[in-house]
Amino acid sequence: MSEETRETTDPESARESSEAEIRKNKLEGLLQEGKDPFLITTCPRDITAQEIRGRFAELENKDVCIAGRIRSWRDMGKAGFMDVYDRSGRIQIYMKIDQVGEDSYTDLKNYWDVGDIISVKGYVFKTRRGEISVHAKEIRLLAKSLLPLPEKFHGLKDTDLRYRQRYLDLIVNPEVKETFVRRSRIIKTIRDMLDGMGYIEVETPVLNTIPGGAAARPFVTHHNTLDIDMYLRIATELHLKRLIVGGMEKVYEIGRIFRNEGMDVKHNPEFTTIEMYEAYTDYFGMMERTENMVRACARAACGTDRVAYQGEEIDFESPFRRITMNDAILKYTGIDFLSFKHDDEKAREAAKQLHLEPKPTDVWGDIMALAFDEKVEDKLLQPTFVYDYPVEVSPLTKRKRGTPELVERFELYVARCELANAYSELNDPVDQRERFVRQMELRAKGDEEANMIDEDFLTAMEYGMPPTGGMGMGIDRLVMLLTDSPSIRDVLLFPTMKPKEE
Repeated sequence: MSEETRETTDPESARESSEAEIRKNKLEGLLQEGKDPFLITTCPRDITAQEIRGRFAELENKDVCIAGRIRSWRDMGKAGFMDVYDRSGRIQIYMKIDQVGEDSYTDLKNYWDVGDIISVKGYVFKTRRGEISVHAKEIRLLAKSLLPLPEKFHGLKDTDLRYRQRYLDLIVNPEVKETFVRRSRIIKTIRDMLDGMGYIEVETPVLNTIPGGAAARPFVTHHNTLDIDMYLRIATELHLKRLIVGGMEKVYEIGRIFRNEGMDVKHNPEFTTIEMYEAYTDYFGMMERTENMVRACARAACGTDRVAYQGEEIDFESPFRRITMNDAILKYTGIDFLSFKHDDEKAREAAKQLHLEPKPTDVWGDIMALAFDEKVEDKLLQPTFVYDYPVEVSPLTKRKRGTPELVERFELYVARCELANAYSELNDPVDQRERFVRQMELRAKGDEEANMIDEDFLTAMEYGMPPTGGMGMGIDRLVMLLTDSPSIRDVLLFPTMKPKEE
C-alpha cells in the first residue's frame, strides 16, 4: 500500500479491510481441513427464537434445533455465550466444550466470527439470571461471513448507506424488518377484503404502446422485434376498465407503477398501487369501500384505529370527513371558484390574489385545482375525502350530474398527503374522445404529462361500459402512515438510488 493510499483511507474502511482479510484466512483454514461450510445444503431447524420464548413452559428441557446469525459472543475459556438472531428475534446460546465436543469448540474459537450463520441443537433451559436460552449439544457452521458487520450501525444516521445496503439495515435494525412485516400484513388485508367482496385479482401489461391512465411522464424503452417504442405503465386504469367492459364487473390489481419524475420523501420512480373497479356503483360507493379498507389496514398493522404519525395522532376510527374541493378552497382562502365558473380571467385574478402562478395554458378548472394544491392540501391532517373536481384536471371521470363543469371524483387526504384517488368512471365514448383530444392539444403545447389518445380503449367503450366506480391508492404511502415512516424510502426494500461513484 502506498503512502498516499494510507493517508486517504478511512479508518473504518481500513478496519473492515483488515478484518475481511482475517476472515478469508479463517475460511481458507476450514477449507484446508475439509470443512467447507458452503457445501452444507440443509439444516434440520424446527423452531424459531420467538417460539422458544413464547412456549418455554412446554419446551423446558426439550431438545430443539435453532439456526441464525451470530450477533455477539462472550468467550469464557471452556464455555461461552452467543446471541443468535433468526427472523423472529434473538435467542441466547450456552456452549460448553465437554458438551459440544473439543473439535467443534476448537473450530468455533479458531474459525468462527460474529456475523457467521450457524445451527445449534440443544435443550431449552433458563440461566441463573432467568434468561431463556438453548444449552448446545451440537453446533455447526452453515455459512461464513467474510465481511464484518459495521460497528455502531444501530441508530446510524447515514440513511444513504442504509438504503443502499438494505441487507445490513435488516440485520442490525430489527425495527426495519418490522416495517416490512407490517407492509406484507397491509397488502394481505387489502386482498382478503376485496376477495371477500367478490373482486377478482388480475394482472395487466407492464409494457404498453401508449402511456395512459394518468398524467405522468413515462419511461420509454424499445422493442427490437416489433421495432417500436414502448412505455412502462404509469397506471393500470385503462386495461382494468377494458375488463369491466368485458363483463368482469369487479376487478383489482396490486402492482408496480413507473413514472419518470422527481424523487423526494413521497415519490419514487417505481411504486406500488392498488386499483379497483366495480360496475354499477359510483364515487360515493368507492368512498365507503376506501374508508373501510384504510380502517381495516390500520387495525391489521397497528392493532388500533388511532395511529401516531410523526408526532400527531391520526383518527381512523371516526367517520372520515367529506368536503367538496370548492368548499375546501372557500374555507381556507375565502374564494368561491364556483361563483365565477368558466371565467378564466376571474380565475387568474384569484390566483394573483393567492400569490399563485398558473401556466399560460391553464383555464378556470386548472387554476381551481392549483389553488387547492397550494393553499388547502397542507391543512388536511385527519382523513378527509375531497370531492367534485373540475373537469379540466380529470380527463377520465364522469361529469357531475347537474354541474357539468365538475366531475364525480374524490381524493383521500391523510396527514397532509394524498392517499387515494377515485372516480365515477366516464363511460361516454364521445365525451371521452373529446377530452383525449384536449389532452393531445396540451401535449402539443409541451405538456409531457398529458394523456395520449388510446384508440383501442375508445373502441372498447363504444361497445358499452356500465356505470362504474374506480379507486387507486398508493400502497407505499399507506404503509408510511401505518409504520410512522417519514420517507417513502423507508417502506421500499430497495428504493431507487443514484449509482454510487467509486
